[in-house]
Amino acid sequence: MKKLIDAYIYREVTNEIEFLILQRAENRIYSGQWRMVGGKVKQNEEYAHAALREIEEEVQLRPSFFWVVPSVNTFFEKQTNQILHIPVFAAKAPGTFNPTLDDEHTRYKWIRISEISNHIFWPEQQRLMIMIANLVERKQIVAEWIIK
Repeated sequence: MKKLIDAYIYREVTNEIEFLILQRAENRIYSGQWRMVGGKVKQNEEYAHAALREIEEEVQLRPSFFWVVPSVNTFFEKQTNQILHIPVFAAKAPGTFNPTLDDEHTRYKWIRISEISNHIFWPEQQRLMIMIANLVERKQIVAEWIIK
């Protein structure tokens, strides 16, 4: 069974949350799609460490604030005939952060909540981004979710 993580990078700009989305390269799974940071968990690696590693590999960021989102991305993958339950993490970036992309991605954008459905087509990913924005904006991130 595959072990995967999703990591949503956000920044706070003038009292609004913006999400970093990355366009997948042509030769990669989900080619051309706009997505969050994601990846595989290595053997004996903790999910949170995998998320931090993927963030650093894909966009060269060490987040100033990192937390586990109290939900999972769940979907059925017909190619492998598996139901996947993917832990979700959120990472705060400085307002001026501009990523350095790896070879898995060709472009990046910062988007607001109102733009999510124009770029992100997976319903679970849309739901999770809205959840993250609501938790951040309402200052409802519980201490037990924070990863130091």
